[in-house]
Amino acid sequence: MKVSMFVTCIGDAVYPRIAEAMARLLARVGVKLEFPQVQTCCGQPAFNSGYWDEARRSAATLLEAFSDSDFVVGPSGSCIGMIHHYPKLFEQDPIRLAMAEELKAKSYEFTQFLVQVLGVTDLGATFPHKVTYHPSCHGSRLLGIREEPMALLQNVRGMELVPLPFAEDCCGFGGTFAVKMADISGAMVTEKADHVLETSAEVLTGLDMACLMNIAGQLRHRRQPVRVMHLAELLYEGVSGA
Repeated sequence: MKVSMFVTCIGDAVYPRIAEAMARLLARVGVKLEFPQVQTCCGQPAFNSGYWDEARRSAATLLEAFSDSDFVVGPSGSCIGMIHHYPKLFEQDPIRLAMAEELKAKSYEFTQFLVQVLGVTDLGATFPHKVTYHPSCHGSRLLGIREEPMALLQNVRGMELVPLPFAEDCCGFGGTFAVKMADISGAMVTEKADHVLETSAEVLTGLDMACLMNIAGQLRHRRQPVRVMHLAELLYEGVSGA
């Protein structure tokens, strides 16, 4: 099967180590990722701001980029979730609508692909730290990602997994929301950081680096030594001994 990586904007520009960790973990279970270099932004910032024509242009590029892929895997529930909006964008374009439905059906967030498609829940990782998990809004609510990351985390040896109070509450990032409603966003991430600190966890993990970046910024601002890691990064460190 041809499995393609959707790197996402933040993965490409800010956290390339996350995409690398995902690729290396999948290679360990026999999946070699392809990387169509014409891929671009999923179009979510434009879509959420009401600029649907601009969002369609980005989406059309991805439709072509992944047209011959059997599966598309990305380290972001938010960006994979945006692909689920593509049929709405192209509902007046029968050819691209069919392509959008096909791309939606074969696109998976990283943990979804591991657990649902490959049936892998134990990568043999060891991570002797106290960890808490933040479920990002788009992944959990739009894609229904709940059990998959838990299944992977519960099989990490030596790790103490502690529940995050009010875990389902938004971190306040919300893409352009953090810019348009900065005061409200700041209050939300302050509250989220408070809950992280309540756990006394050494590490905060999750599936979306945009959300984790937001929380990490608040923790750094408060000079709190909590390490913030994407789940792919945590798992790869756990199997590689880095």
